Amino acid sequence: MAELSRIGISLDSDLLDRFDRFIADQGYENRSEAFRDLIRDRLIDSTVSARNAPVVATVTLIYDHHTRLLPDKLTGIQHENHDLIISTLHAHLDRENCLEVILLRGKSRDVQRLGDRLISTKGVRHGRLVMSSPEVVSTPHHHPHRHP
Repeated sequence: MAELSRIGISLDSDLLDRFDRFIADQGYENRSEAFRDLIRDRLIDSTVSARNAPVVATVTLIYDHHTRLLPDKLTGIQHENHDLIISTLHAHLDRENCLEVILLRGKSRDVQRLGDRLISTKGVRHGRLVMSSPEVVSTPHHHPHRHP
C-alpha cells in the first residue's frame, strides 16, 4: 500500500453538510474515501480527454431488435473495429428491447469515435459511453526490483 499523506481543507459549513449527507447516502464509511474517489474521478476525466490516452470503456446500448437491419448494422460496426473490442454482452430485456454492453480498450480518440458511432446508429434508443483509465486507478507498488 502507498504511503498515506494527511491534508487539511477548508469548506463552507453548508457545503460540508451537503457533502456529508451525500456520502452517507452513497454508503461511504468516511470522508477520506469519498474525497479519494472524487479526486480519482477528476484525474480520470482529465486523462481520458487526451486523444492518445490508453483507456478502457463500456458502451451501453438499448435498442429495438425489430428495427430493420439494426442488429446487423451494430454487429458489422463491431466487426470493423474488432481490434478495440474486448467483449460484448447481449441480453433480451423483453419482446422488443435488447441491452448490449460492449467492452473496449484502445486510444481515447478511437474508443470515443466507435462509441459515438454505435450510439448514433439509427434505431438505438439509448446509449452511453463511459471511459476510464487503468493508469489512474492503479495503485503504485514498491518492491526491490525494477520493471523493464
